[in-house]
Amino acid sequence: MPGSDNAPEAVKILISGGFGVGKTTMVAAISEITPLRTEERLTAAGVGVDDVIGVEAKTTTTVALDFGRITLTPDLVLYLFGTPGQQRFWFMWNDLAVGAIGGVVLVDTWRLESSFAAIDFFEKRGIPFVVAVNRFEGRPHHSVEQIRGALALPPTSPVHVFDARERGACRDVLLSLVDHVLAQVSDPLSTVR
Repeated sequence: MPGSDNAPEAVKILISGGFGVGKTTMVAAISEITPLRTEERLTAAGVGVDDVIGVEAKTTTTVALDFGRITLTPDLVLYLFGTPGQQRFWFMWNDLAVGAIGGVVLVDTWRLESSFAAIDFFEKRGIPFVVAVNRFEGRPHHSVEQIRGALALPPTSPVHVFDARERGACRDVLLSLVDHVLAQVSDPLSTVR
């Protein structure tokens, strides 16, 4: 309540997806604080290990996490944890997921297969998630239903097309996730395929 001495409810959200899909960009675009970033330059050590097909111009990578915060209402604060996208850092996802109420899976239509690991991660743990297709310039544009079909998502899974650089678009994705989580809490059978 406004004017209350009670602290707002704080909830943890994961921002996941493959390498180079825009996780760091999303956290930076929406965070009301300067985000914590653990980005390092790509080096020769990653050649042959990291799949950079489709993101050859990328020069940095998240090696641990991105962290940001957004106040949705006076009573609700989201803490955002961006996961590293490269497979060699996936071991951190389990620790980052502890206490998370939900997640956002970022998708690049040029590299849909890079999103499968994140979708599987949330499904296997029963963590509610939404899919957010980052609209990169020059990438193919597909309908939400085409993307839902390609990712084998049920009709109840929210799918959004957005630009991870736009604060308002990021906010809309996060609000959709909160609504999706609340719907699952009130009707736990709603996620049964």
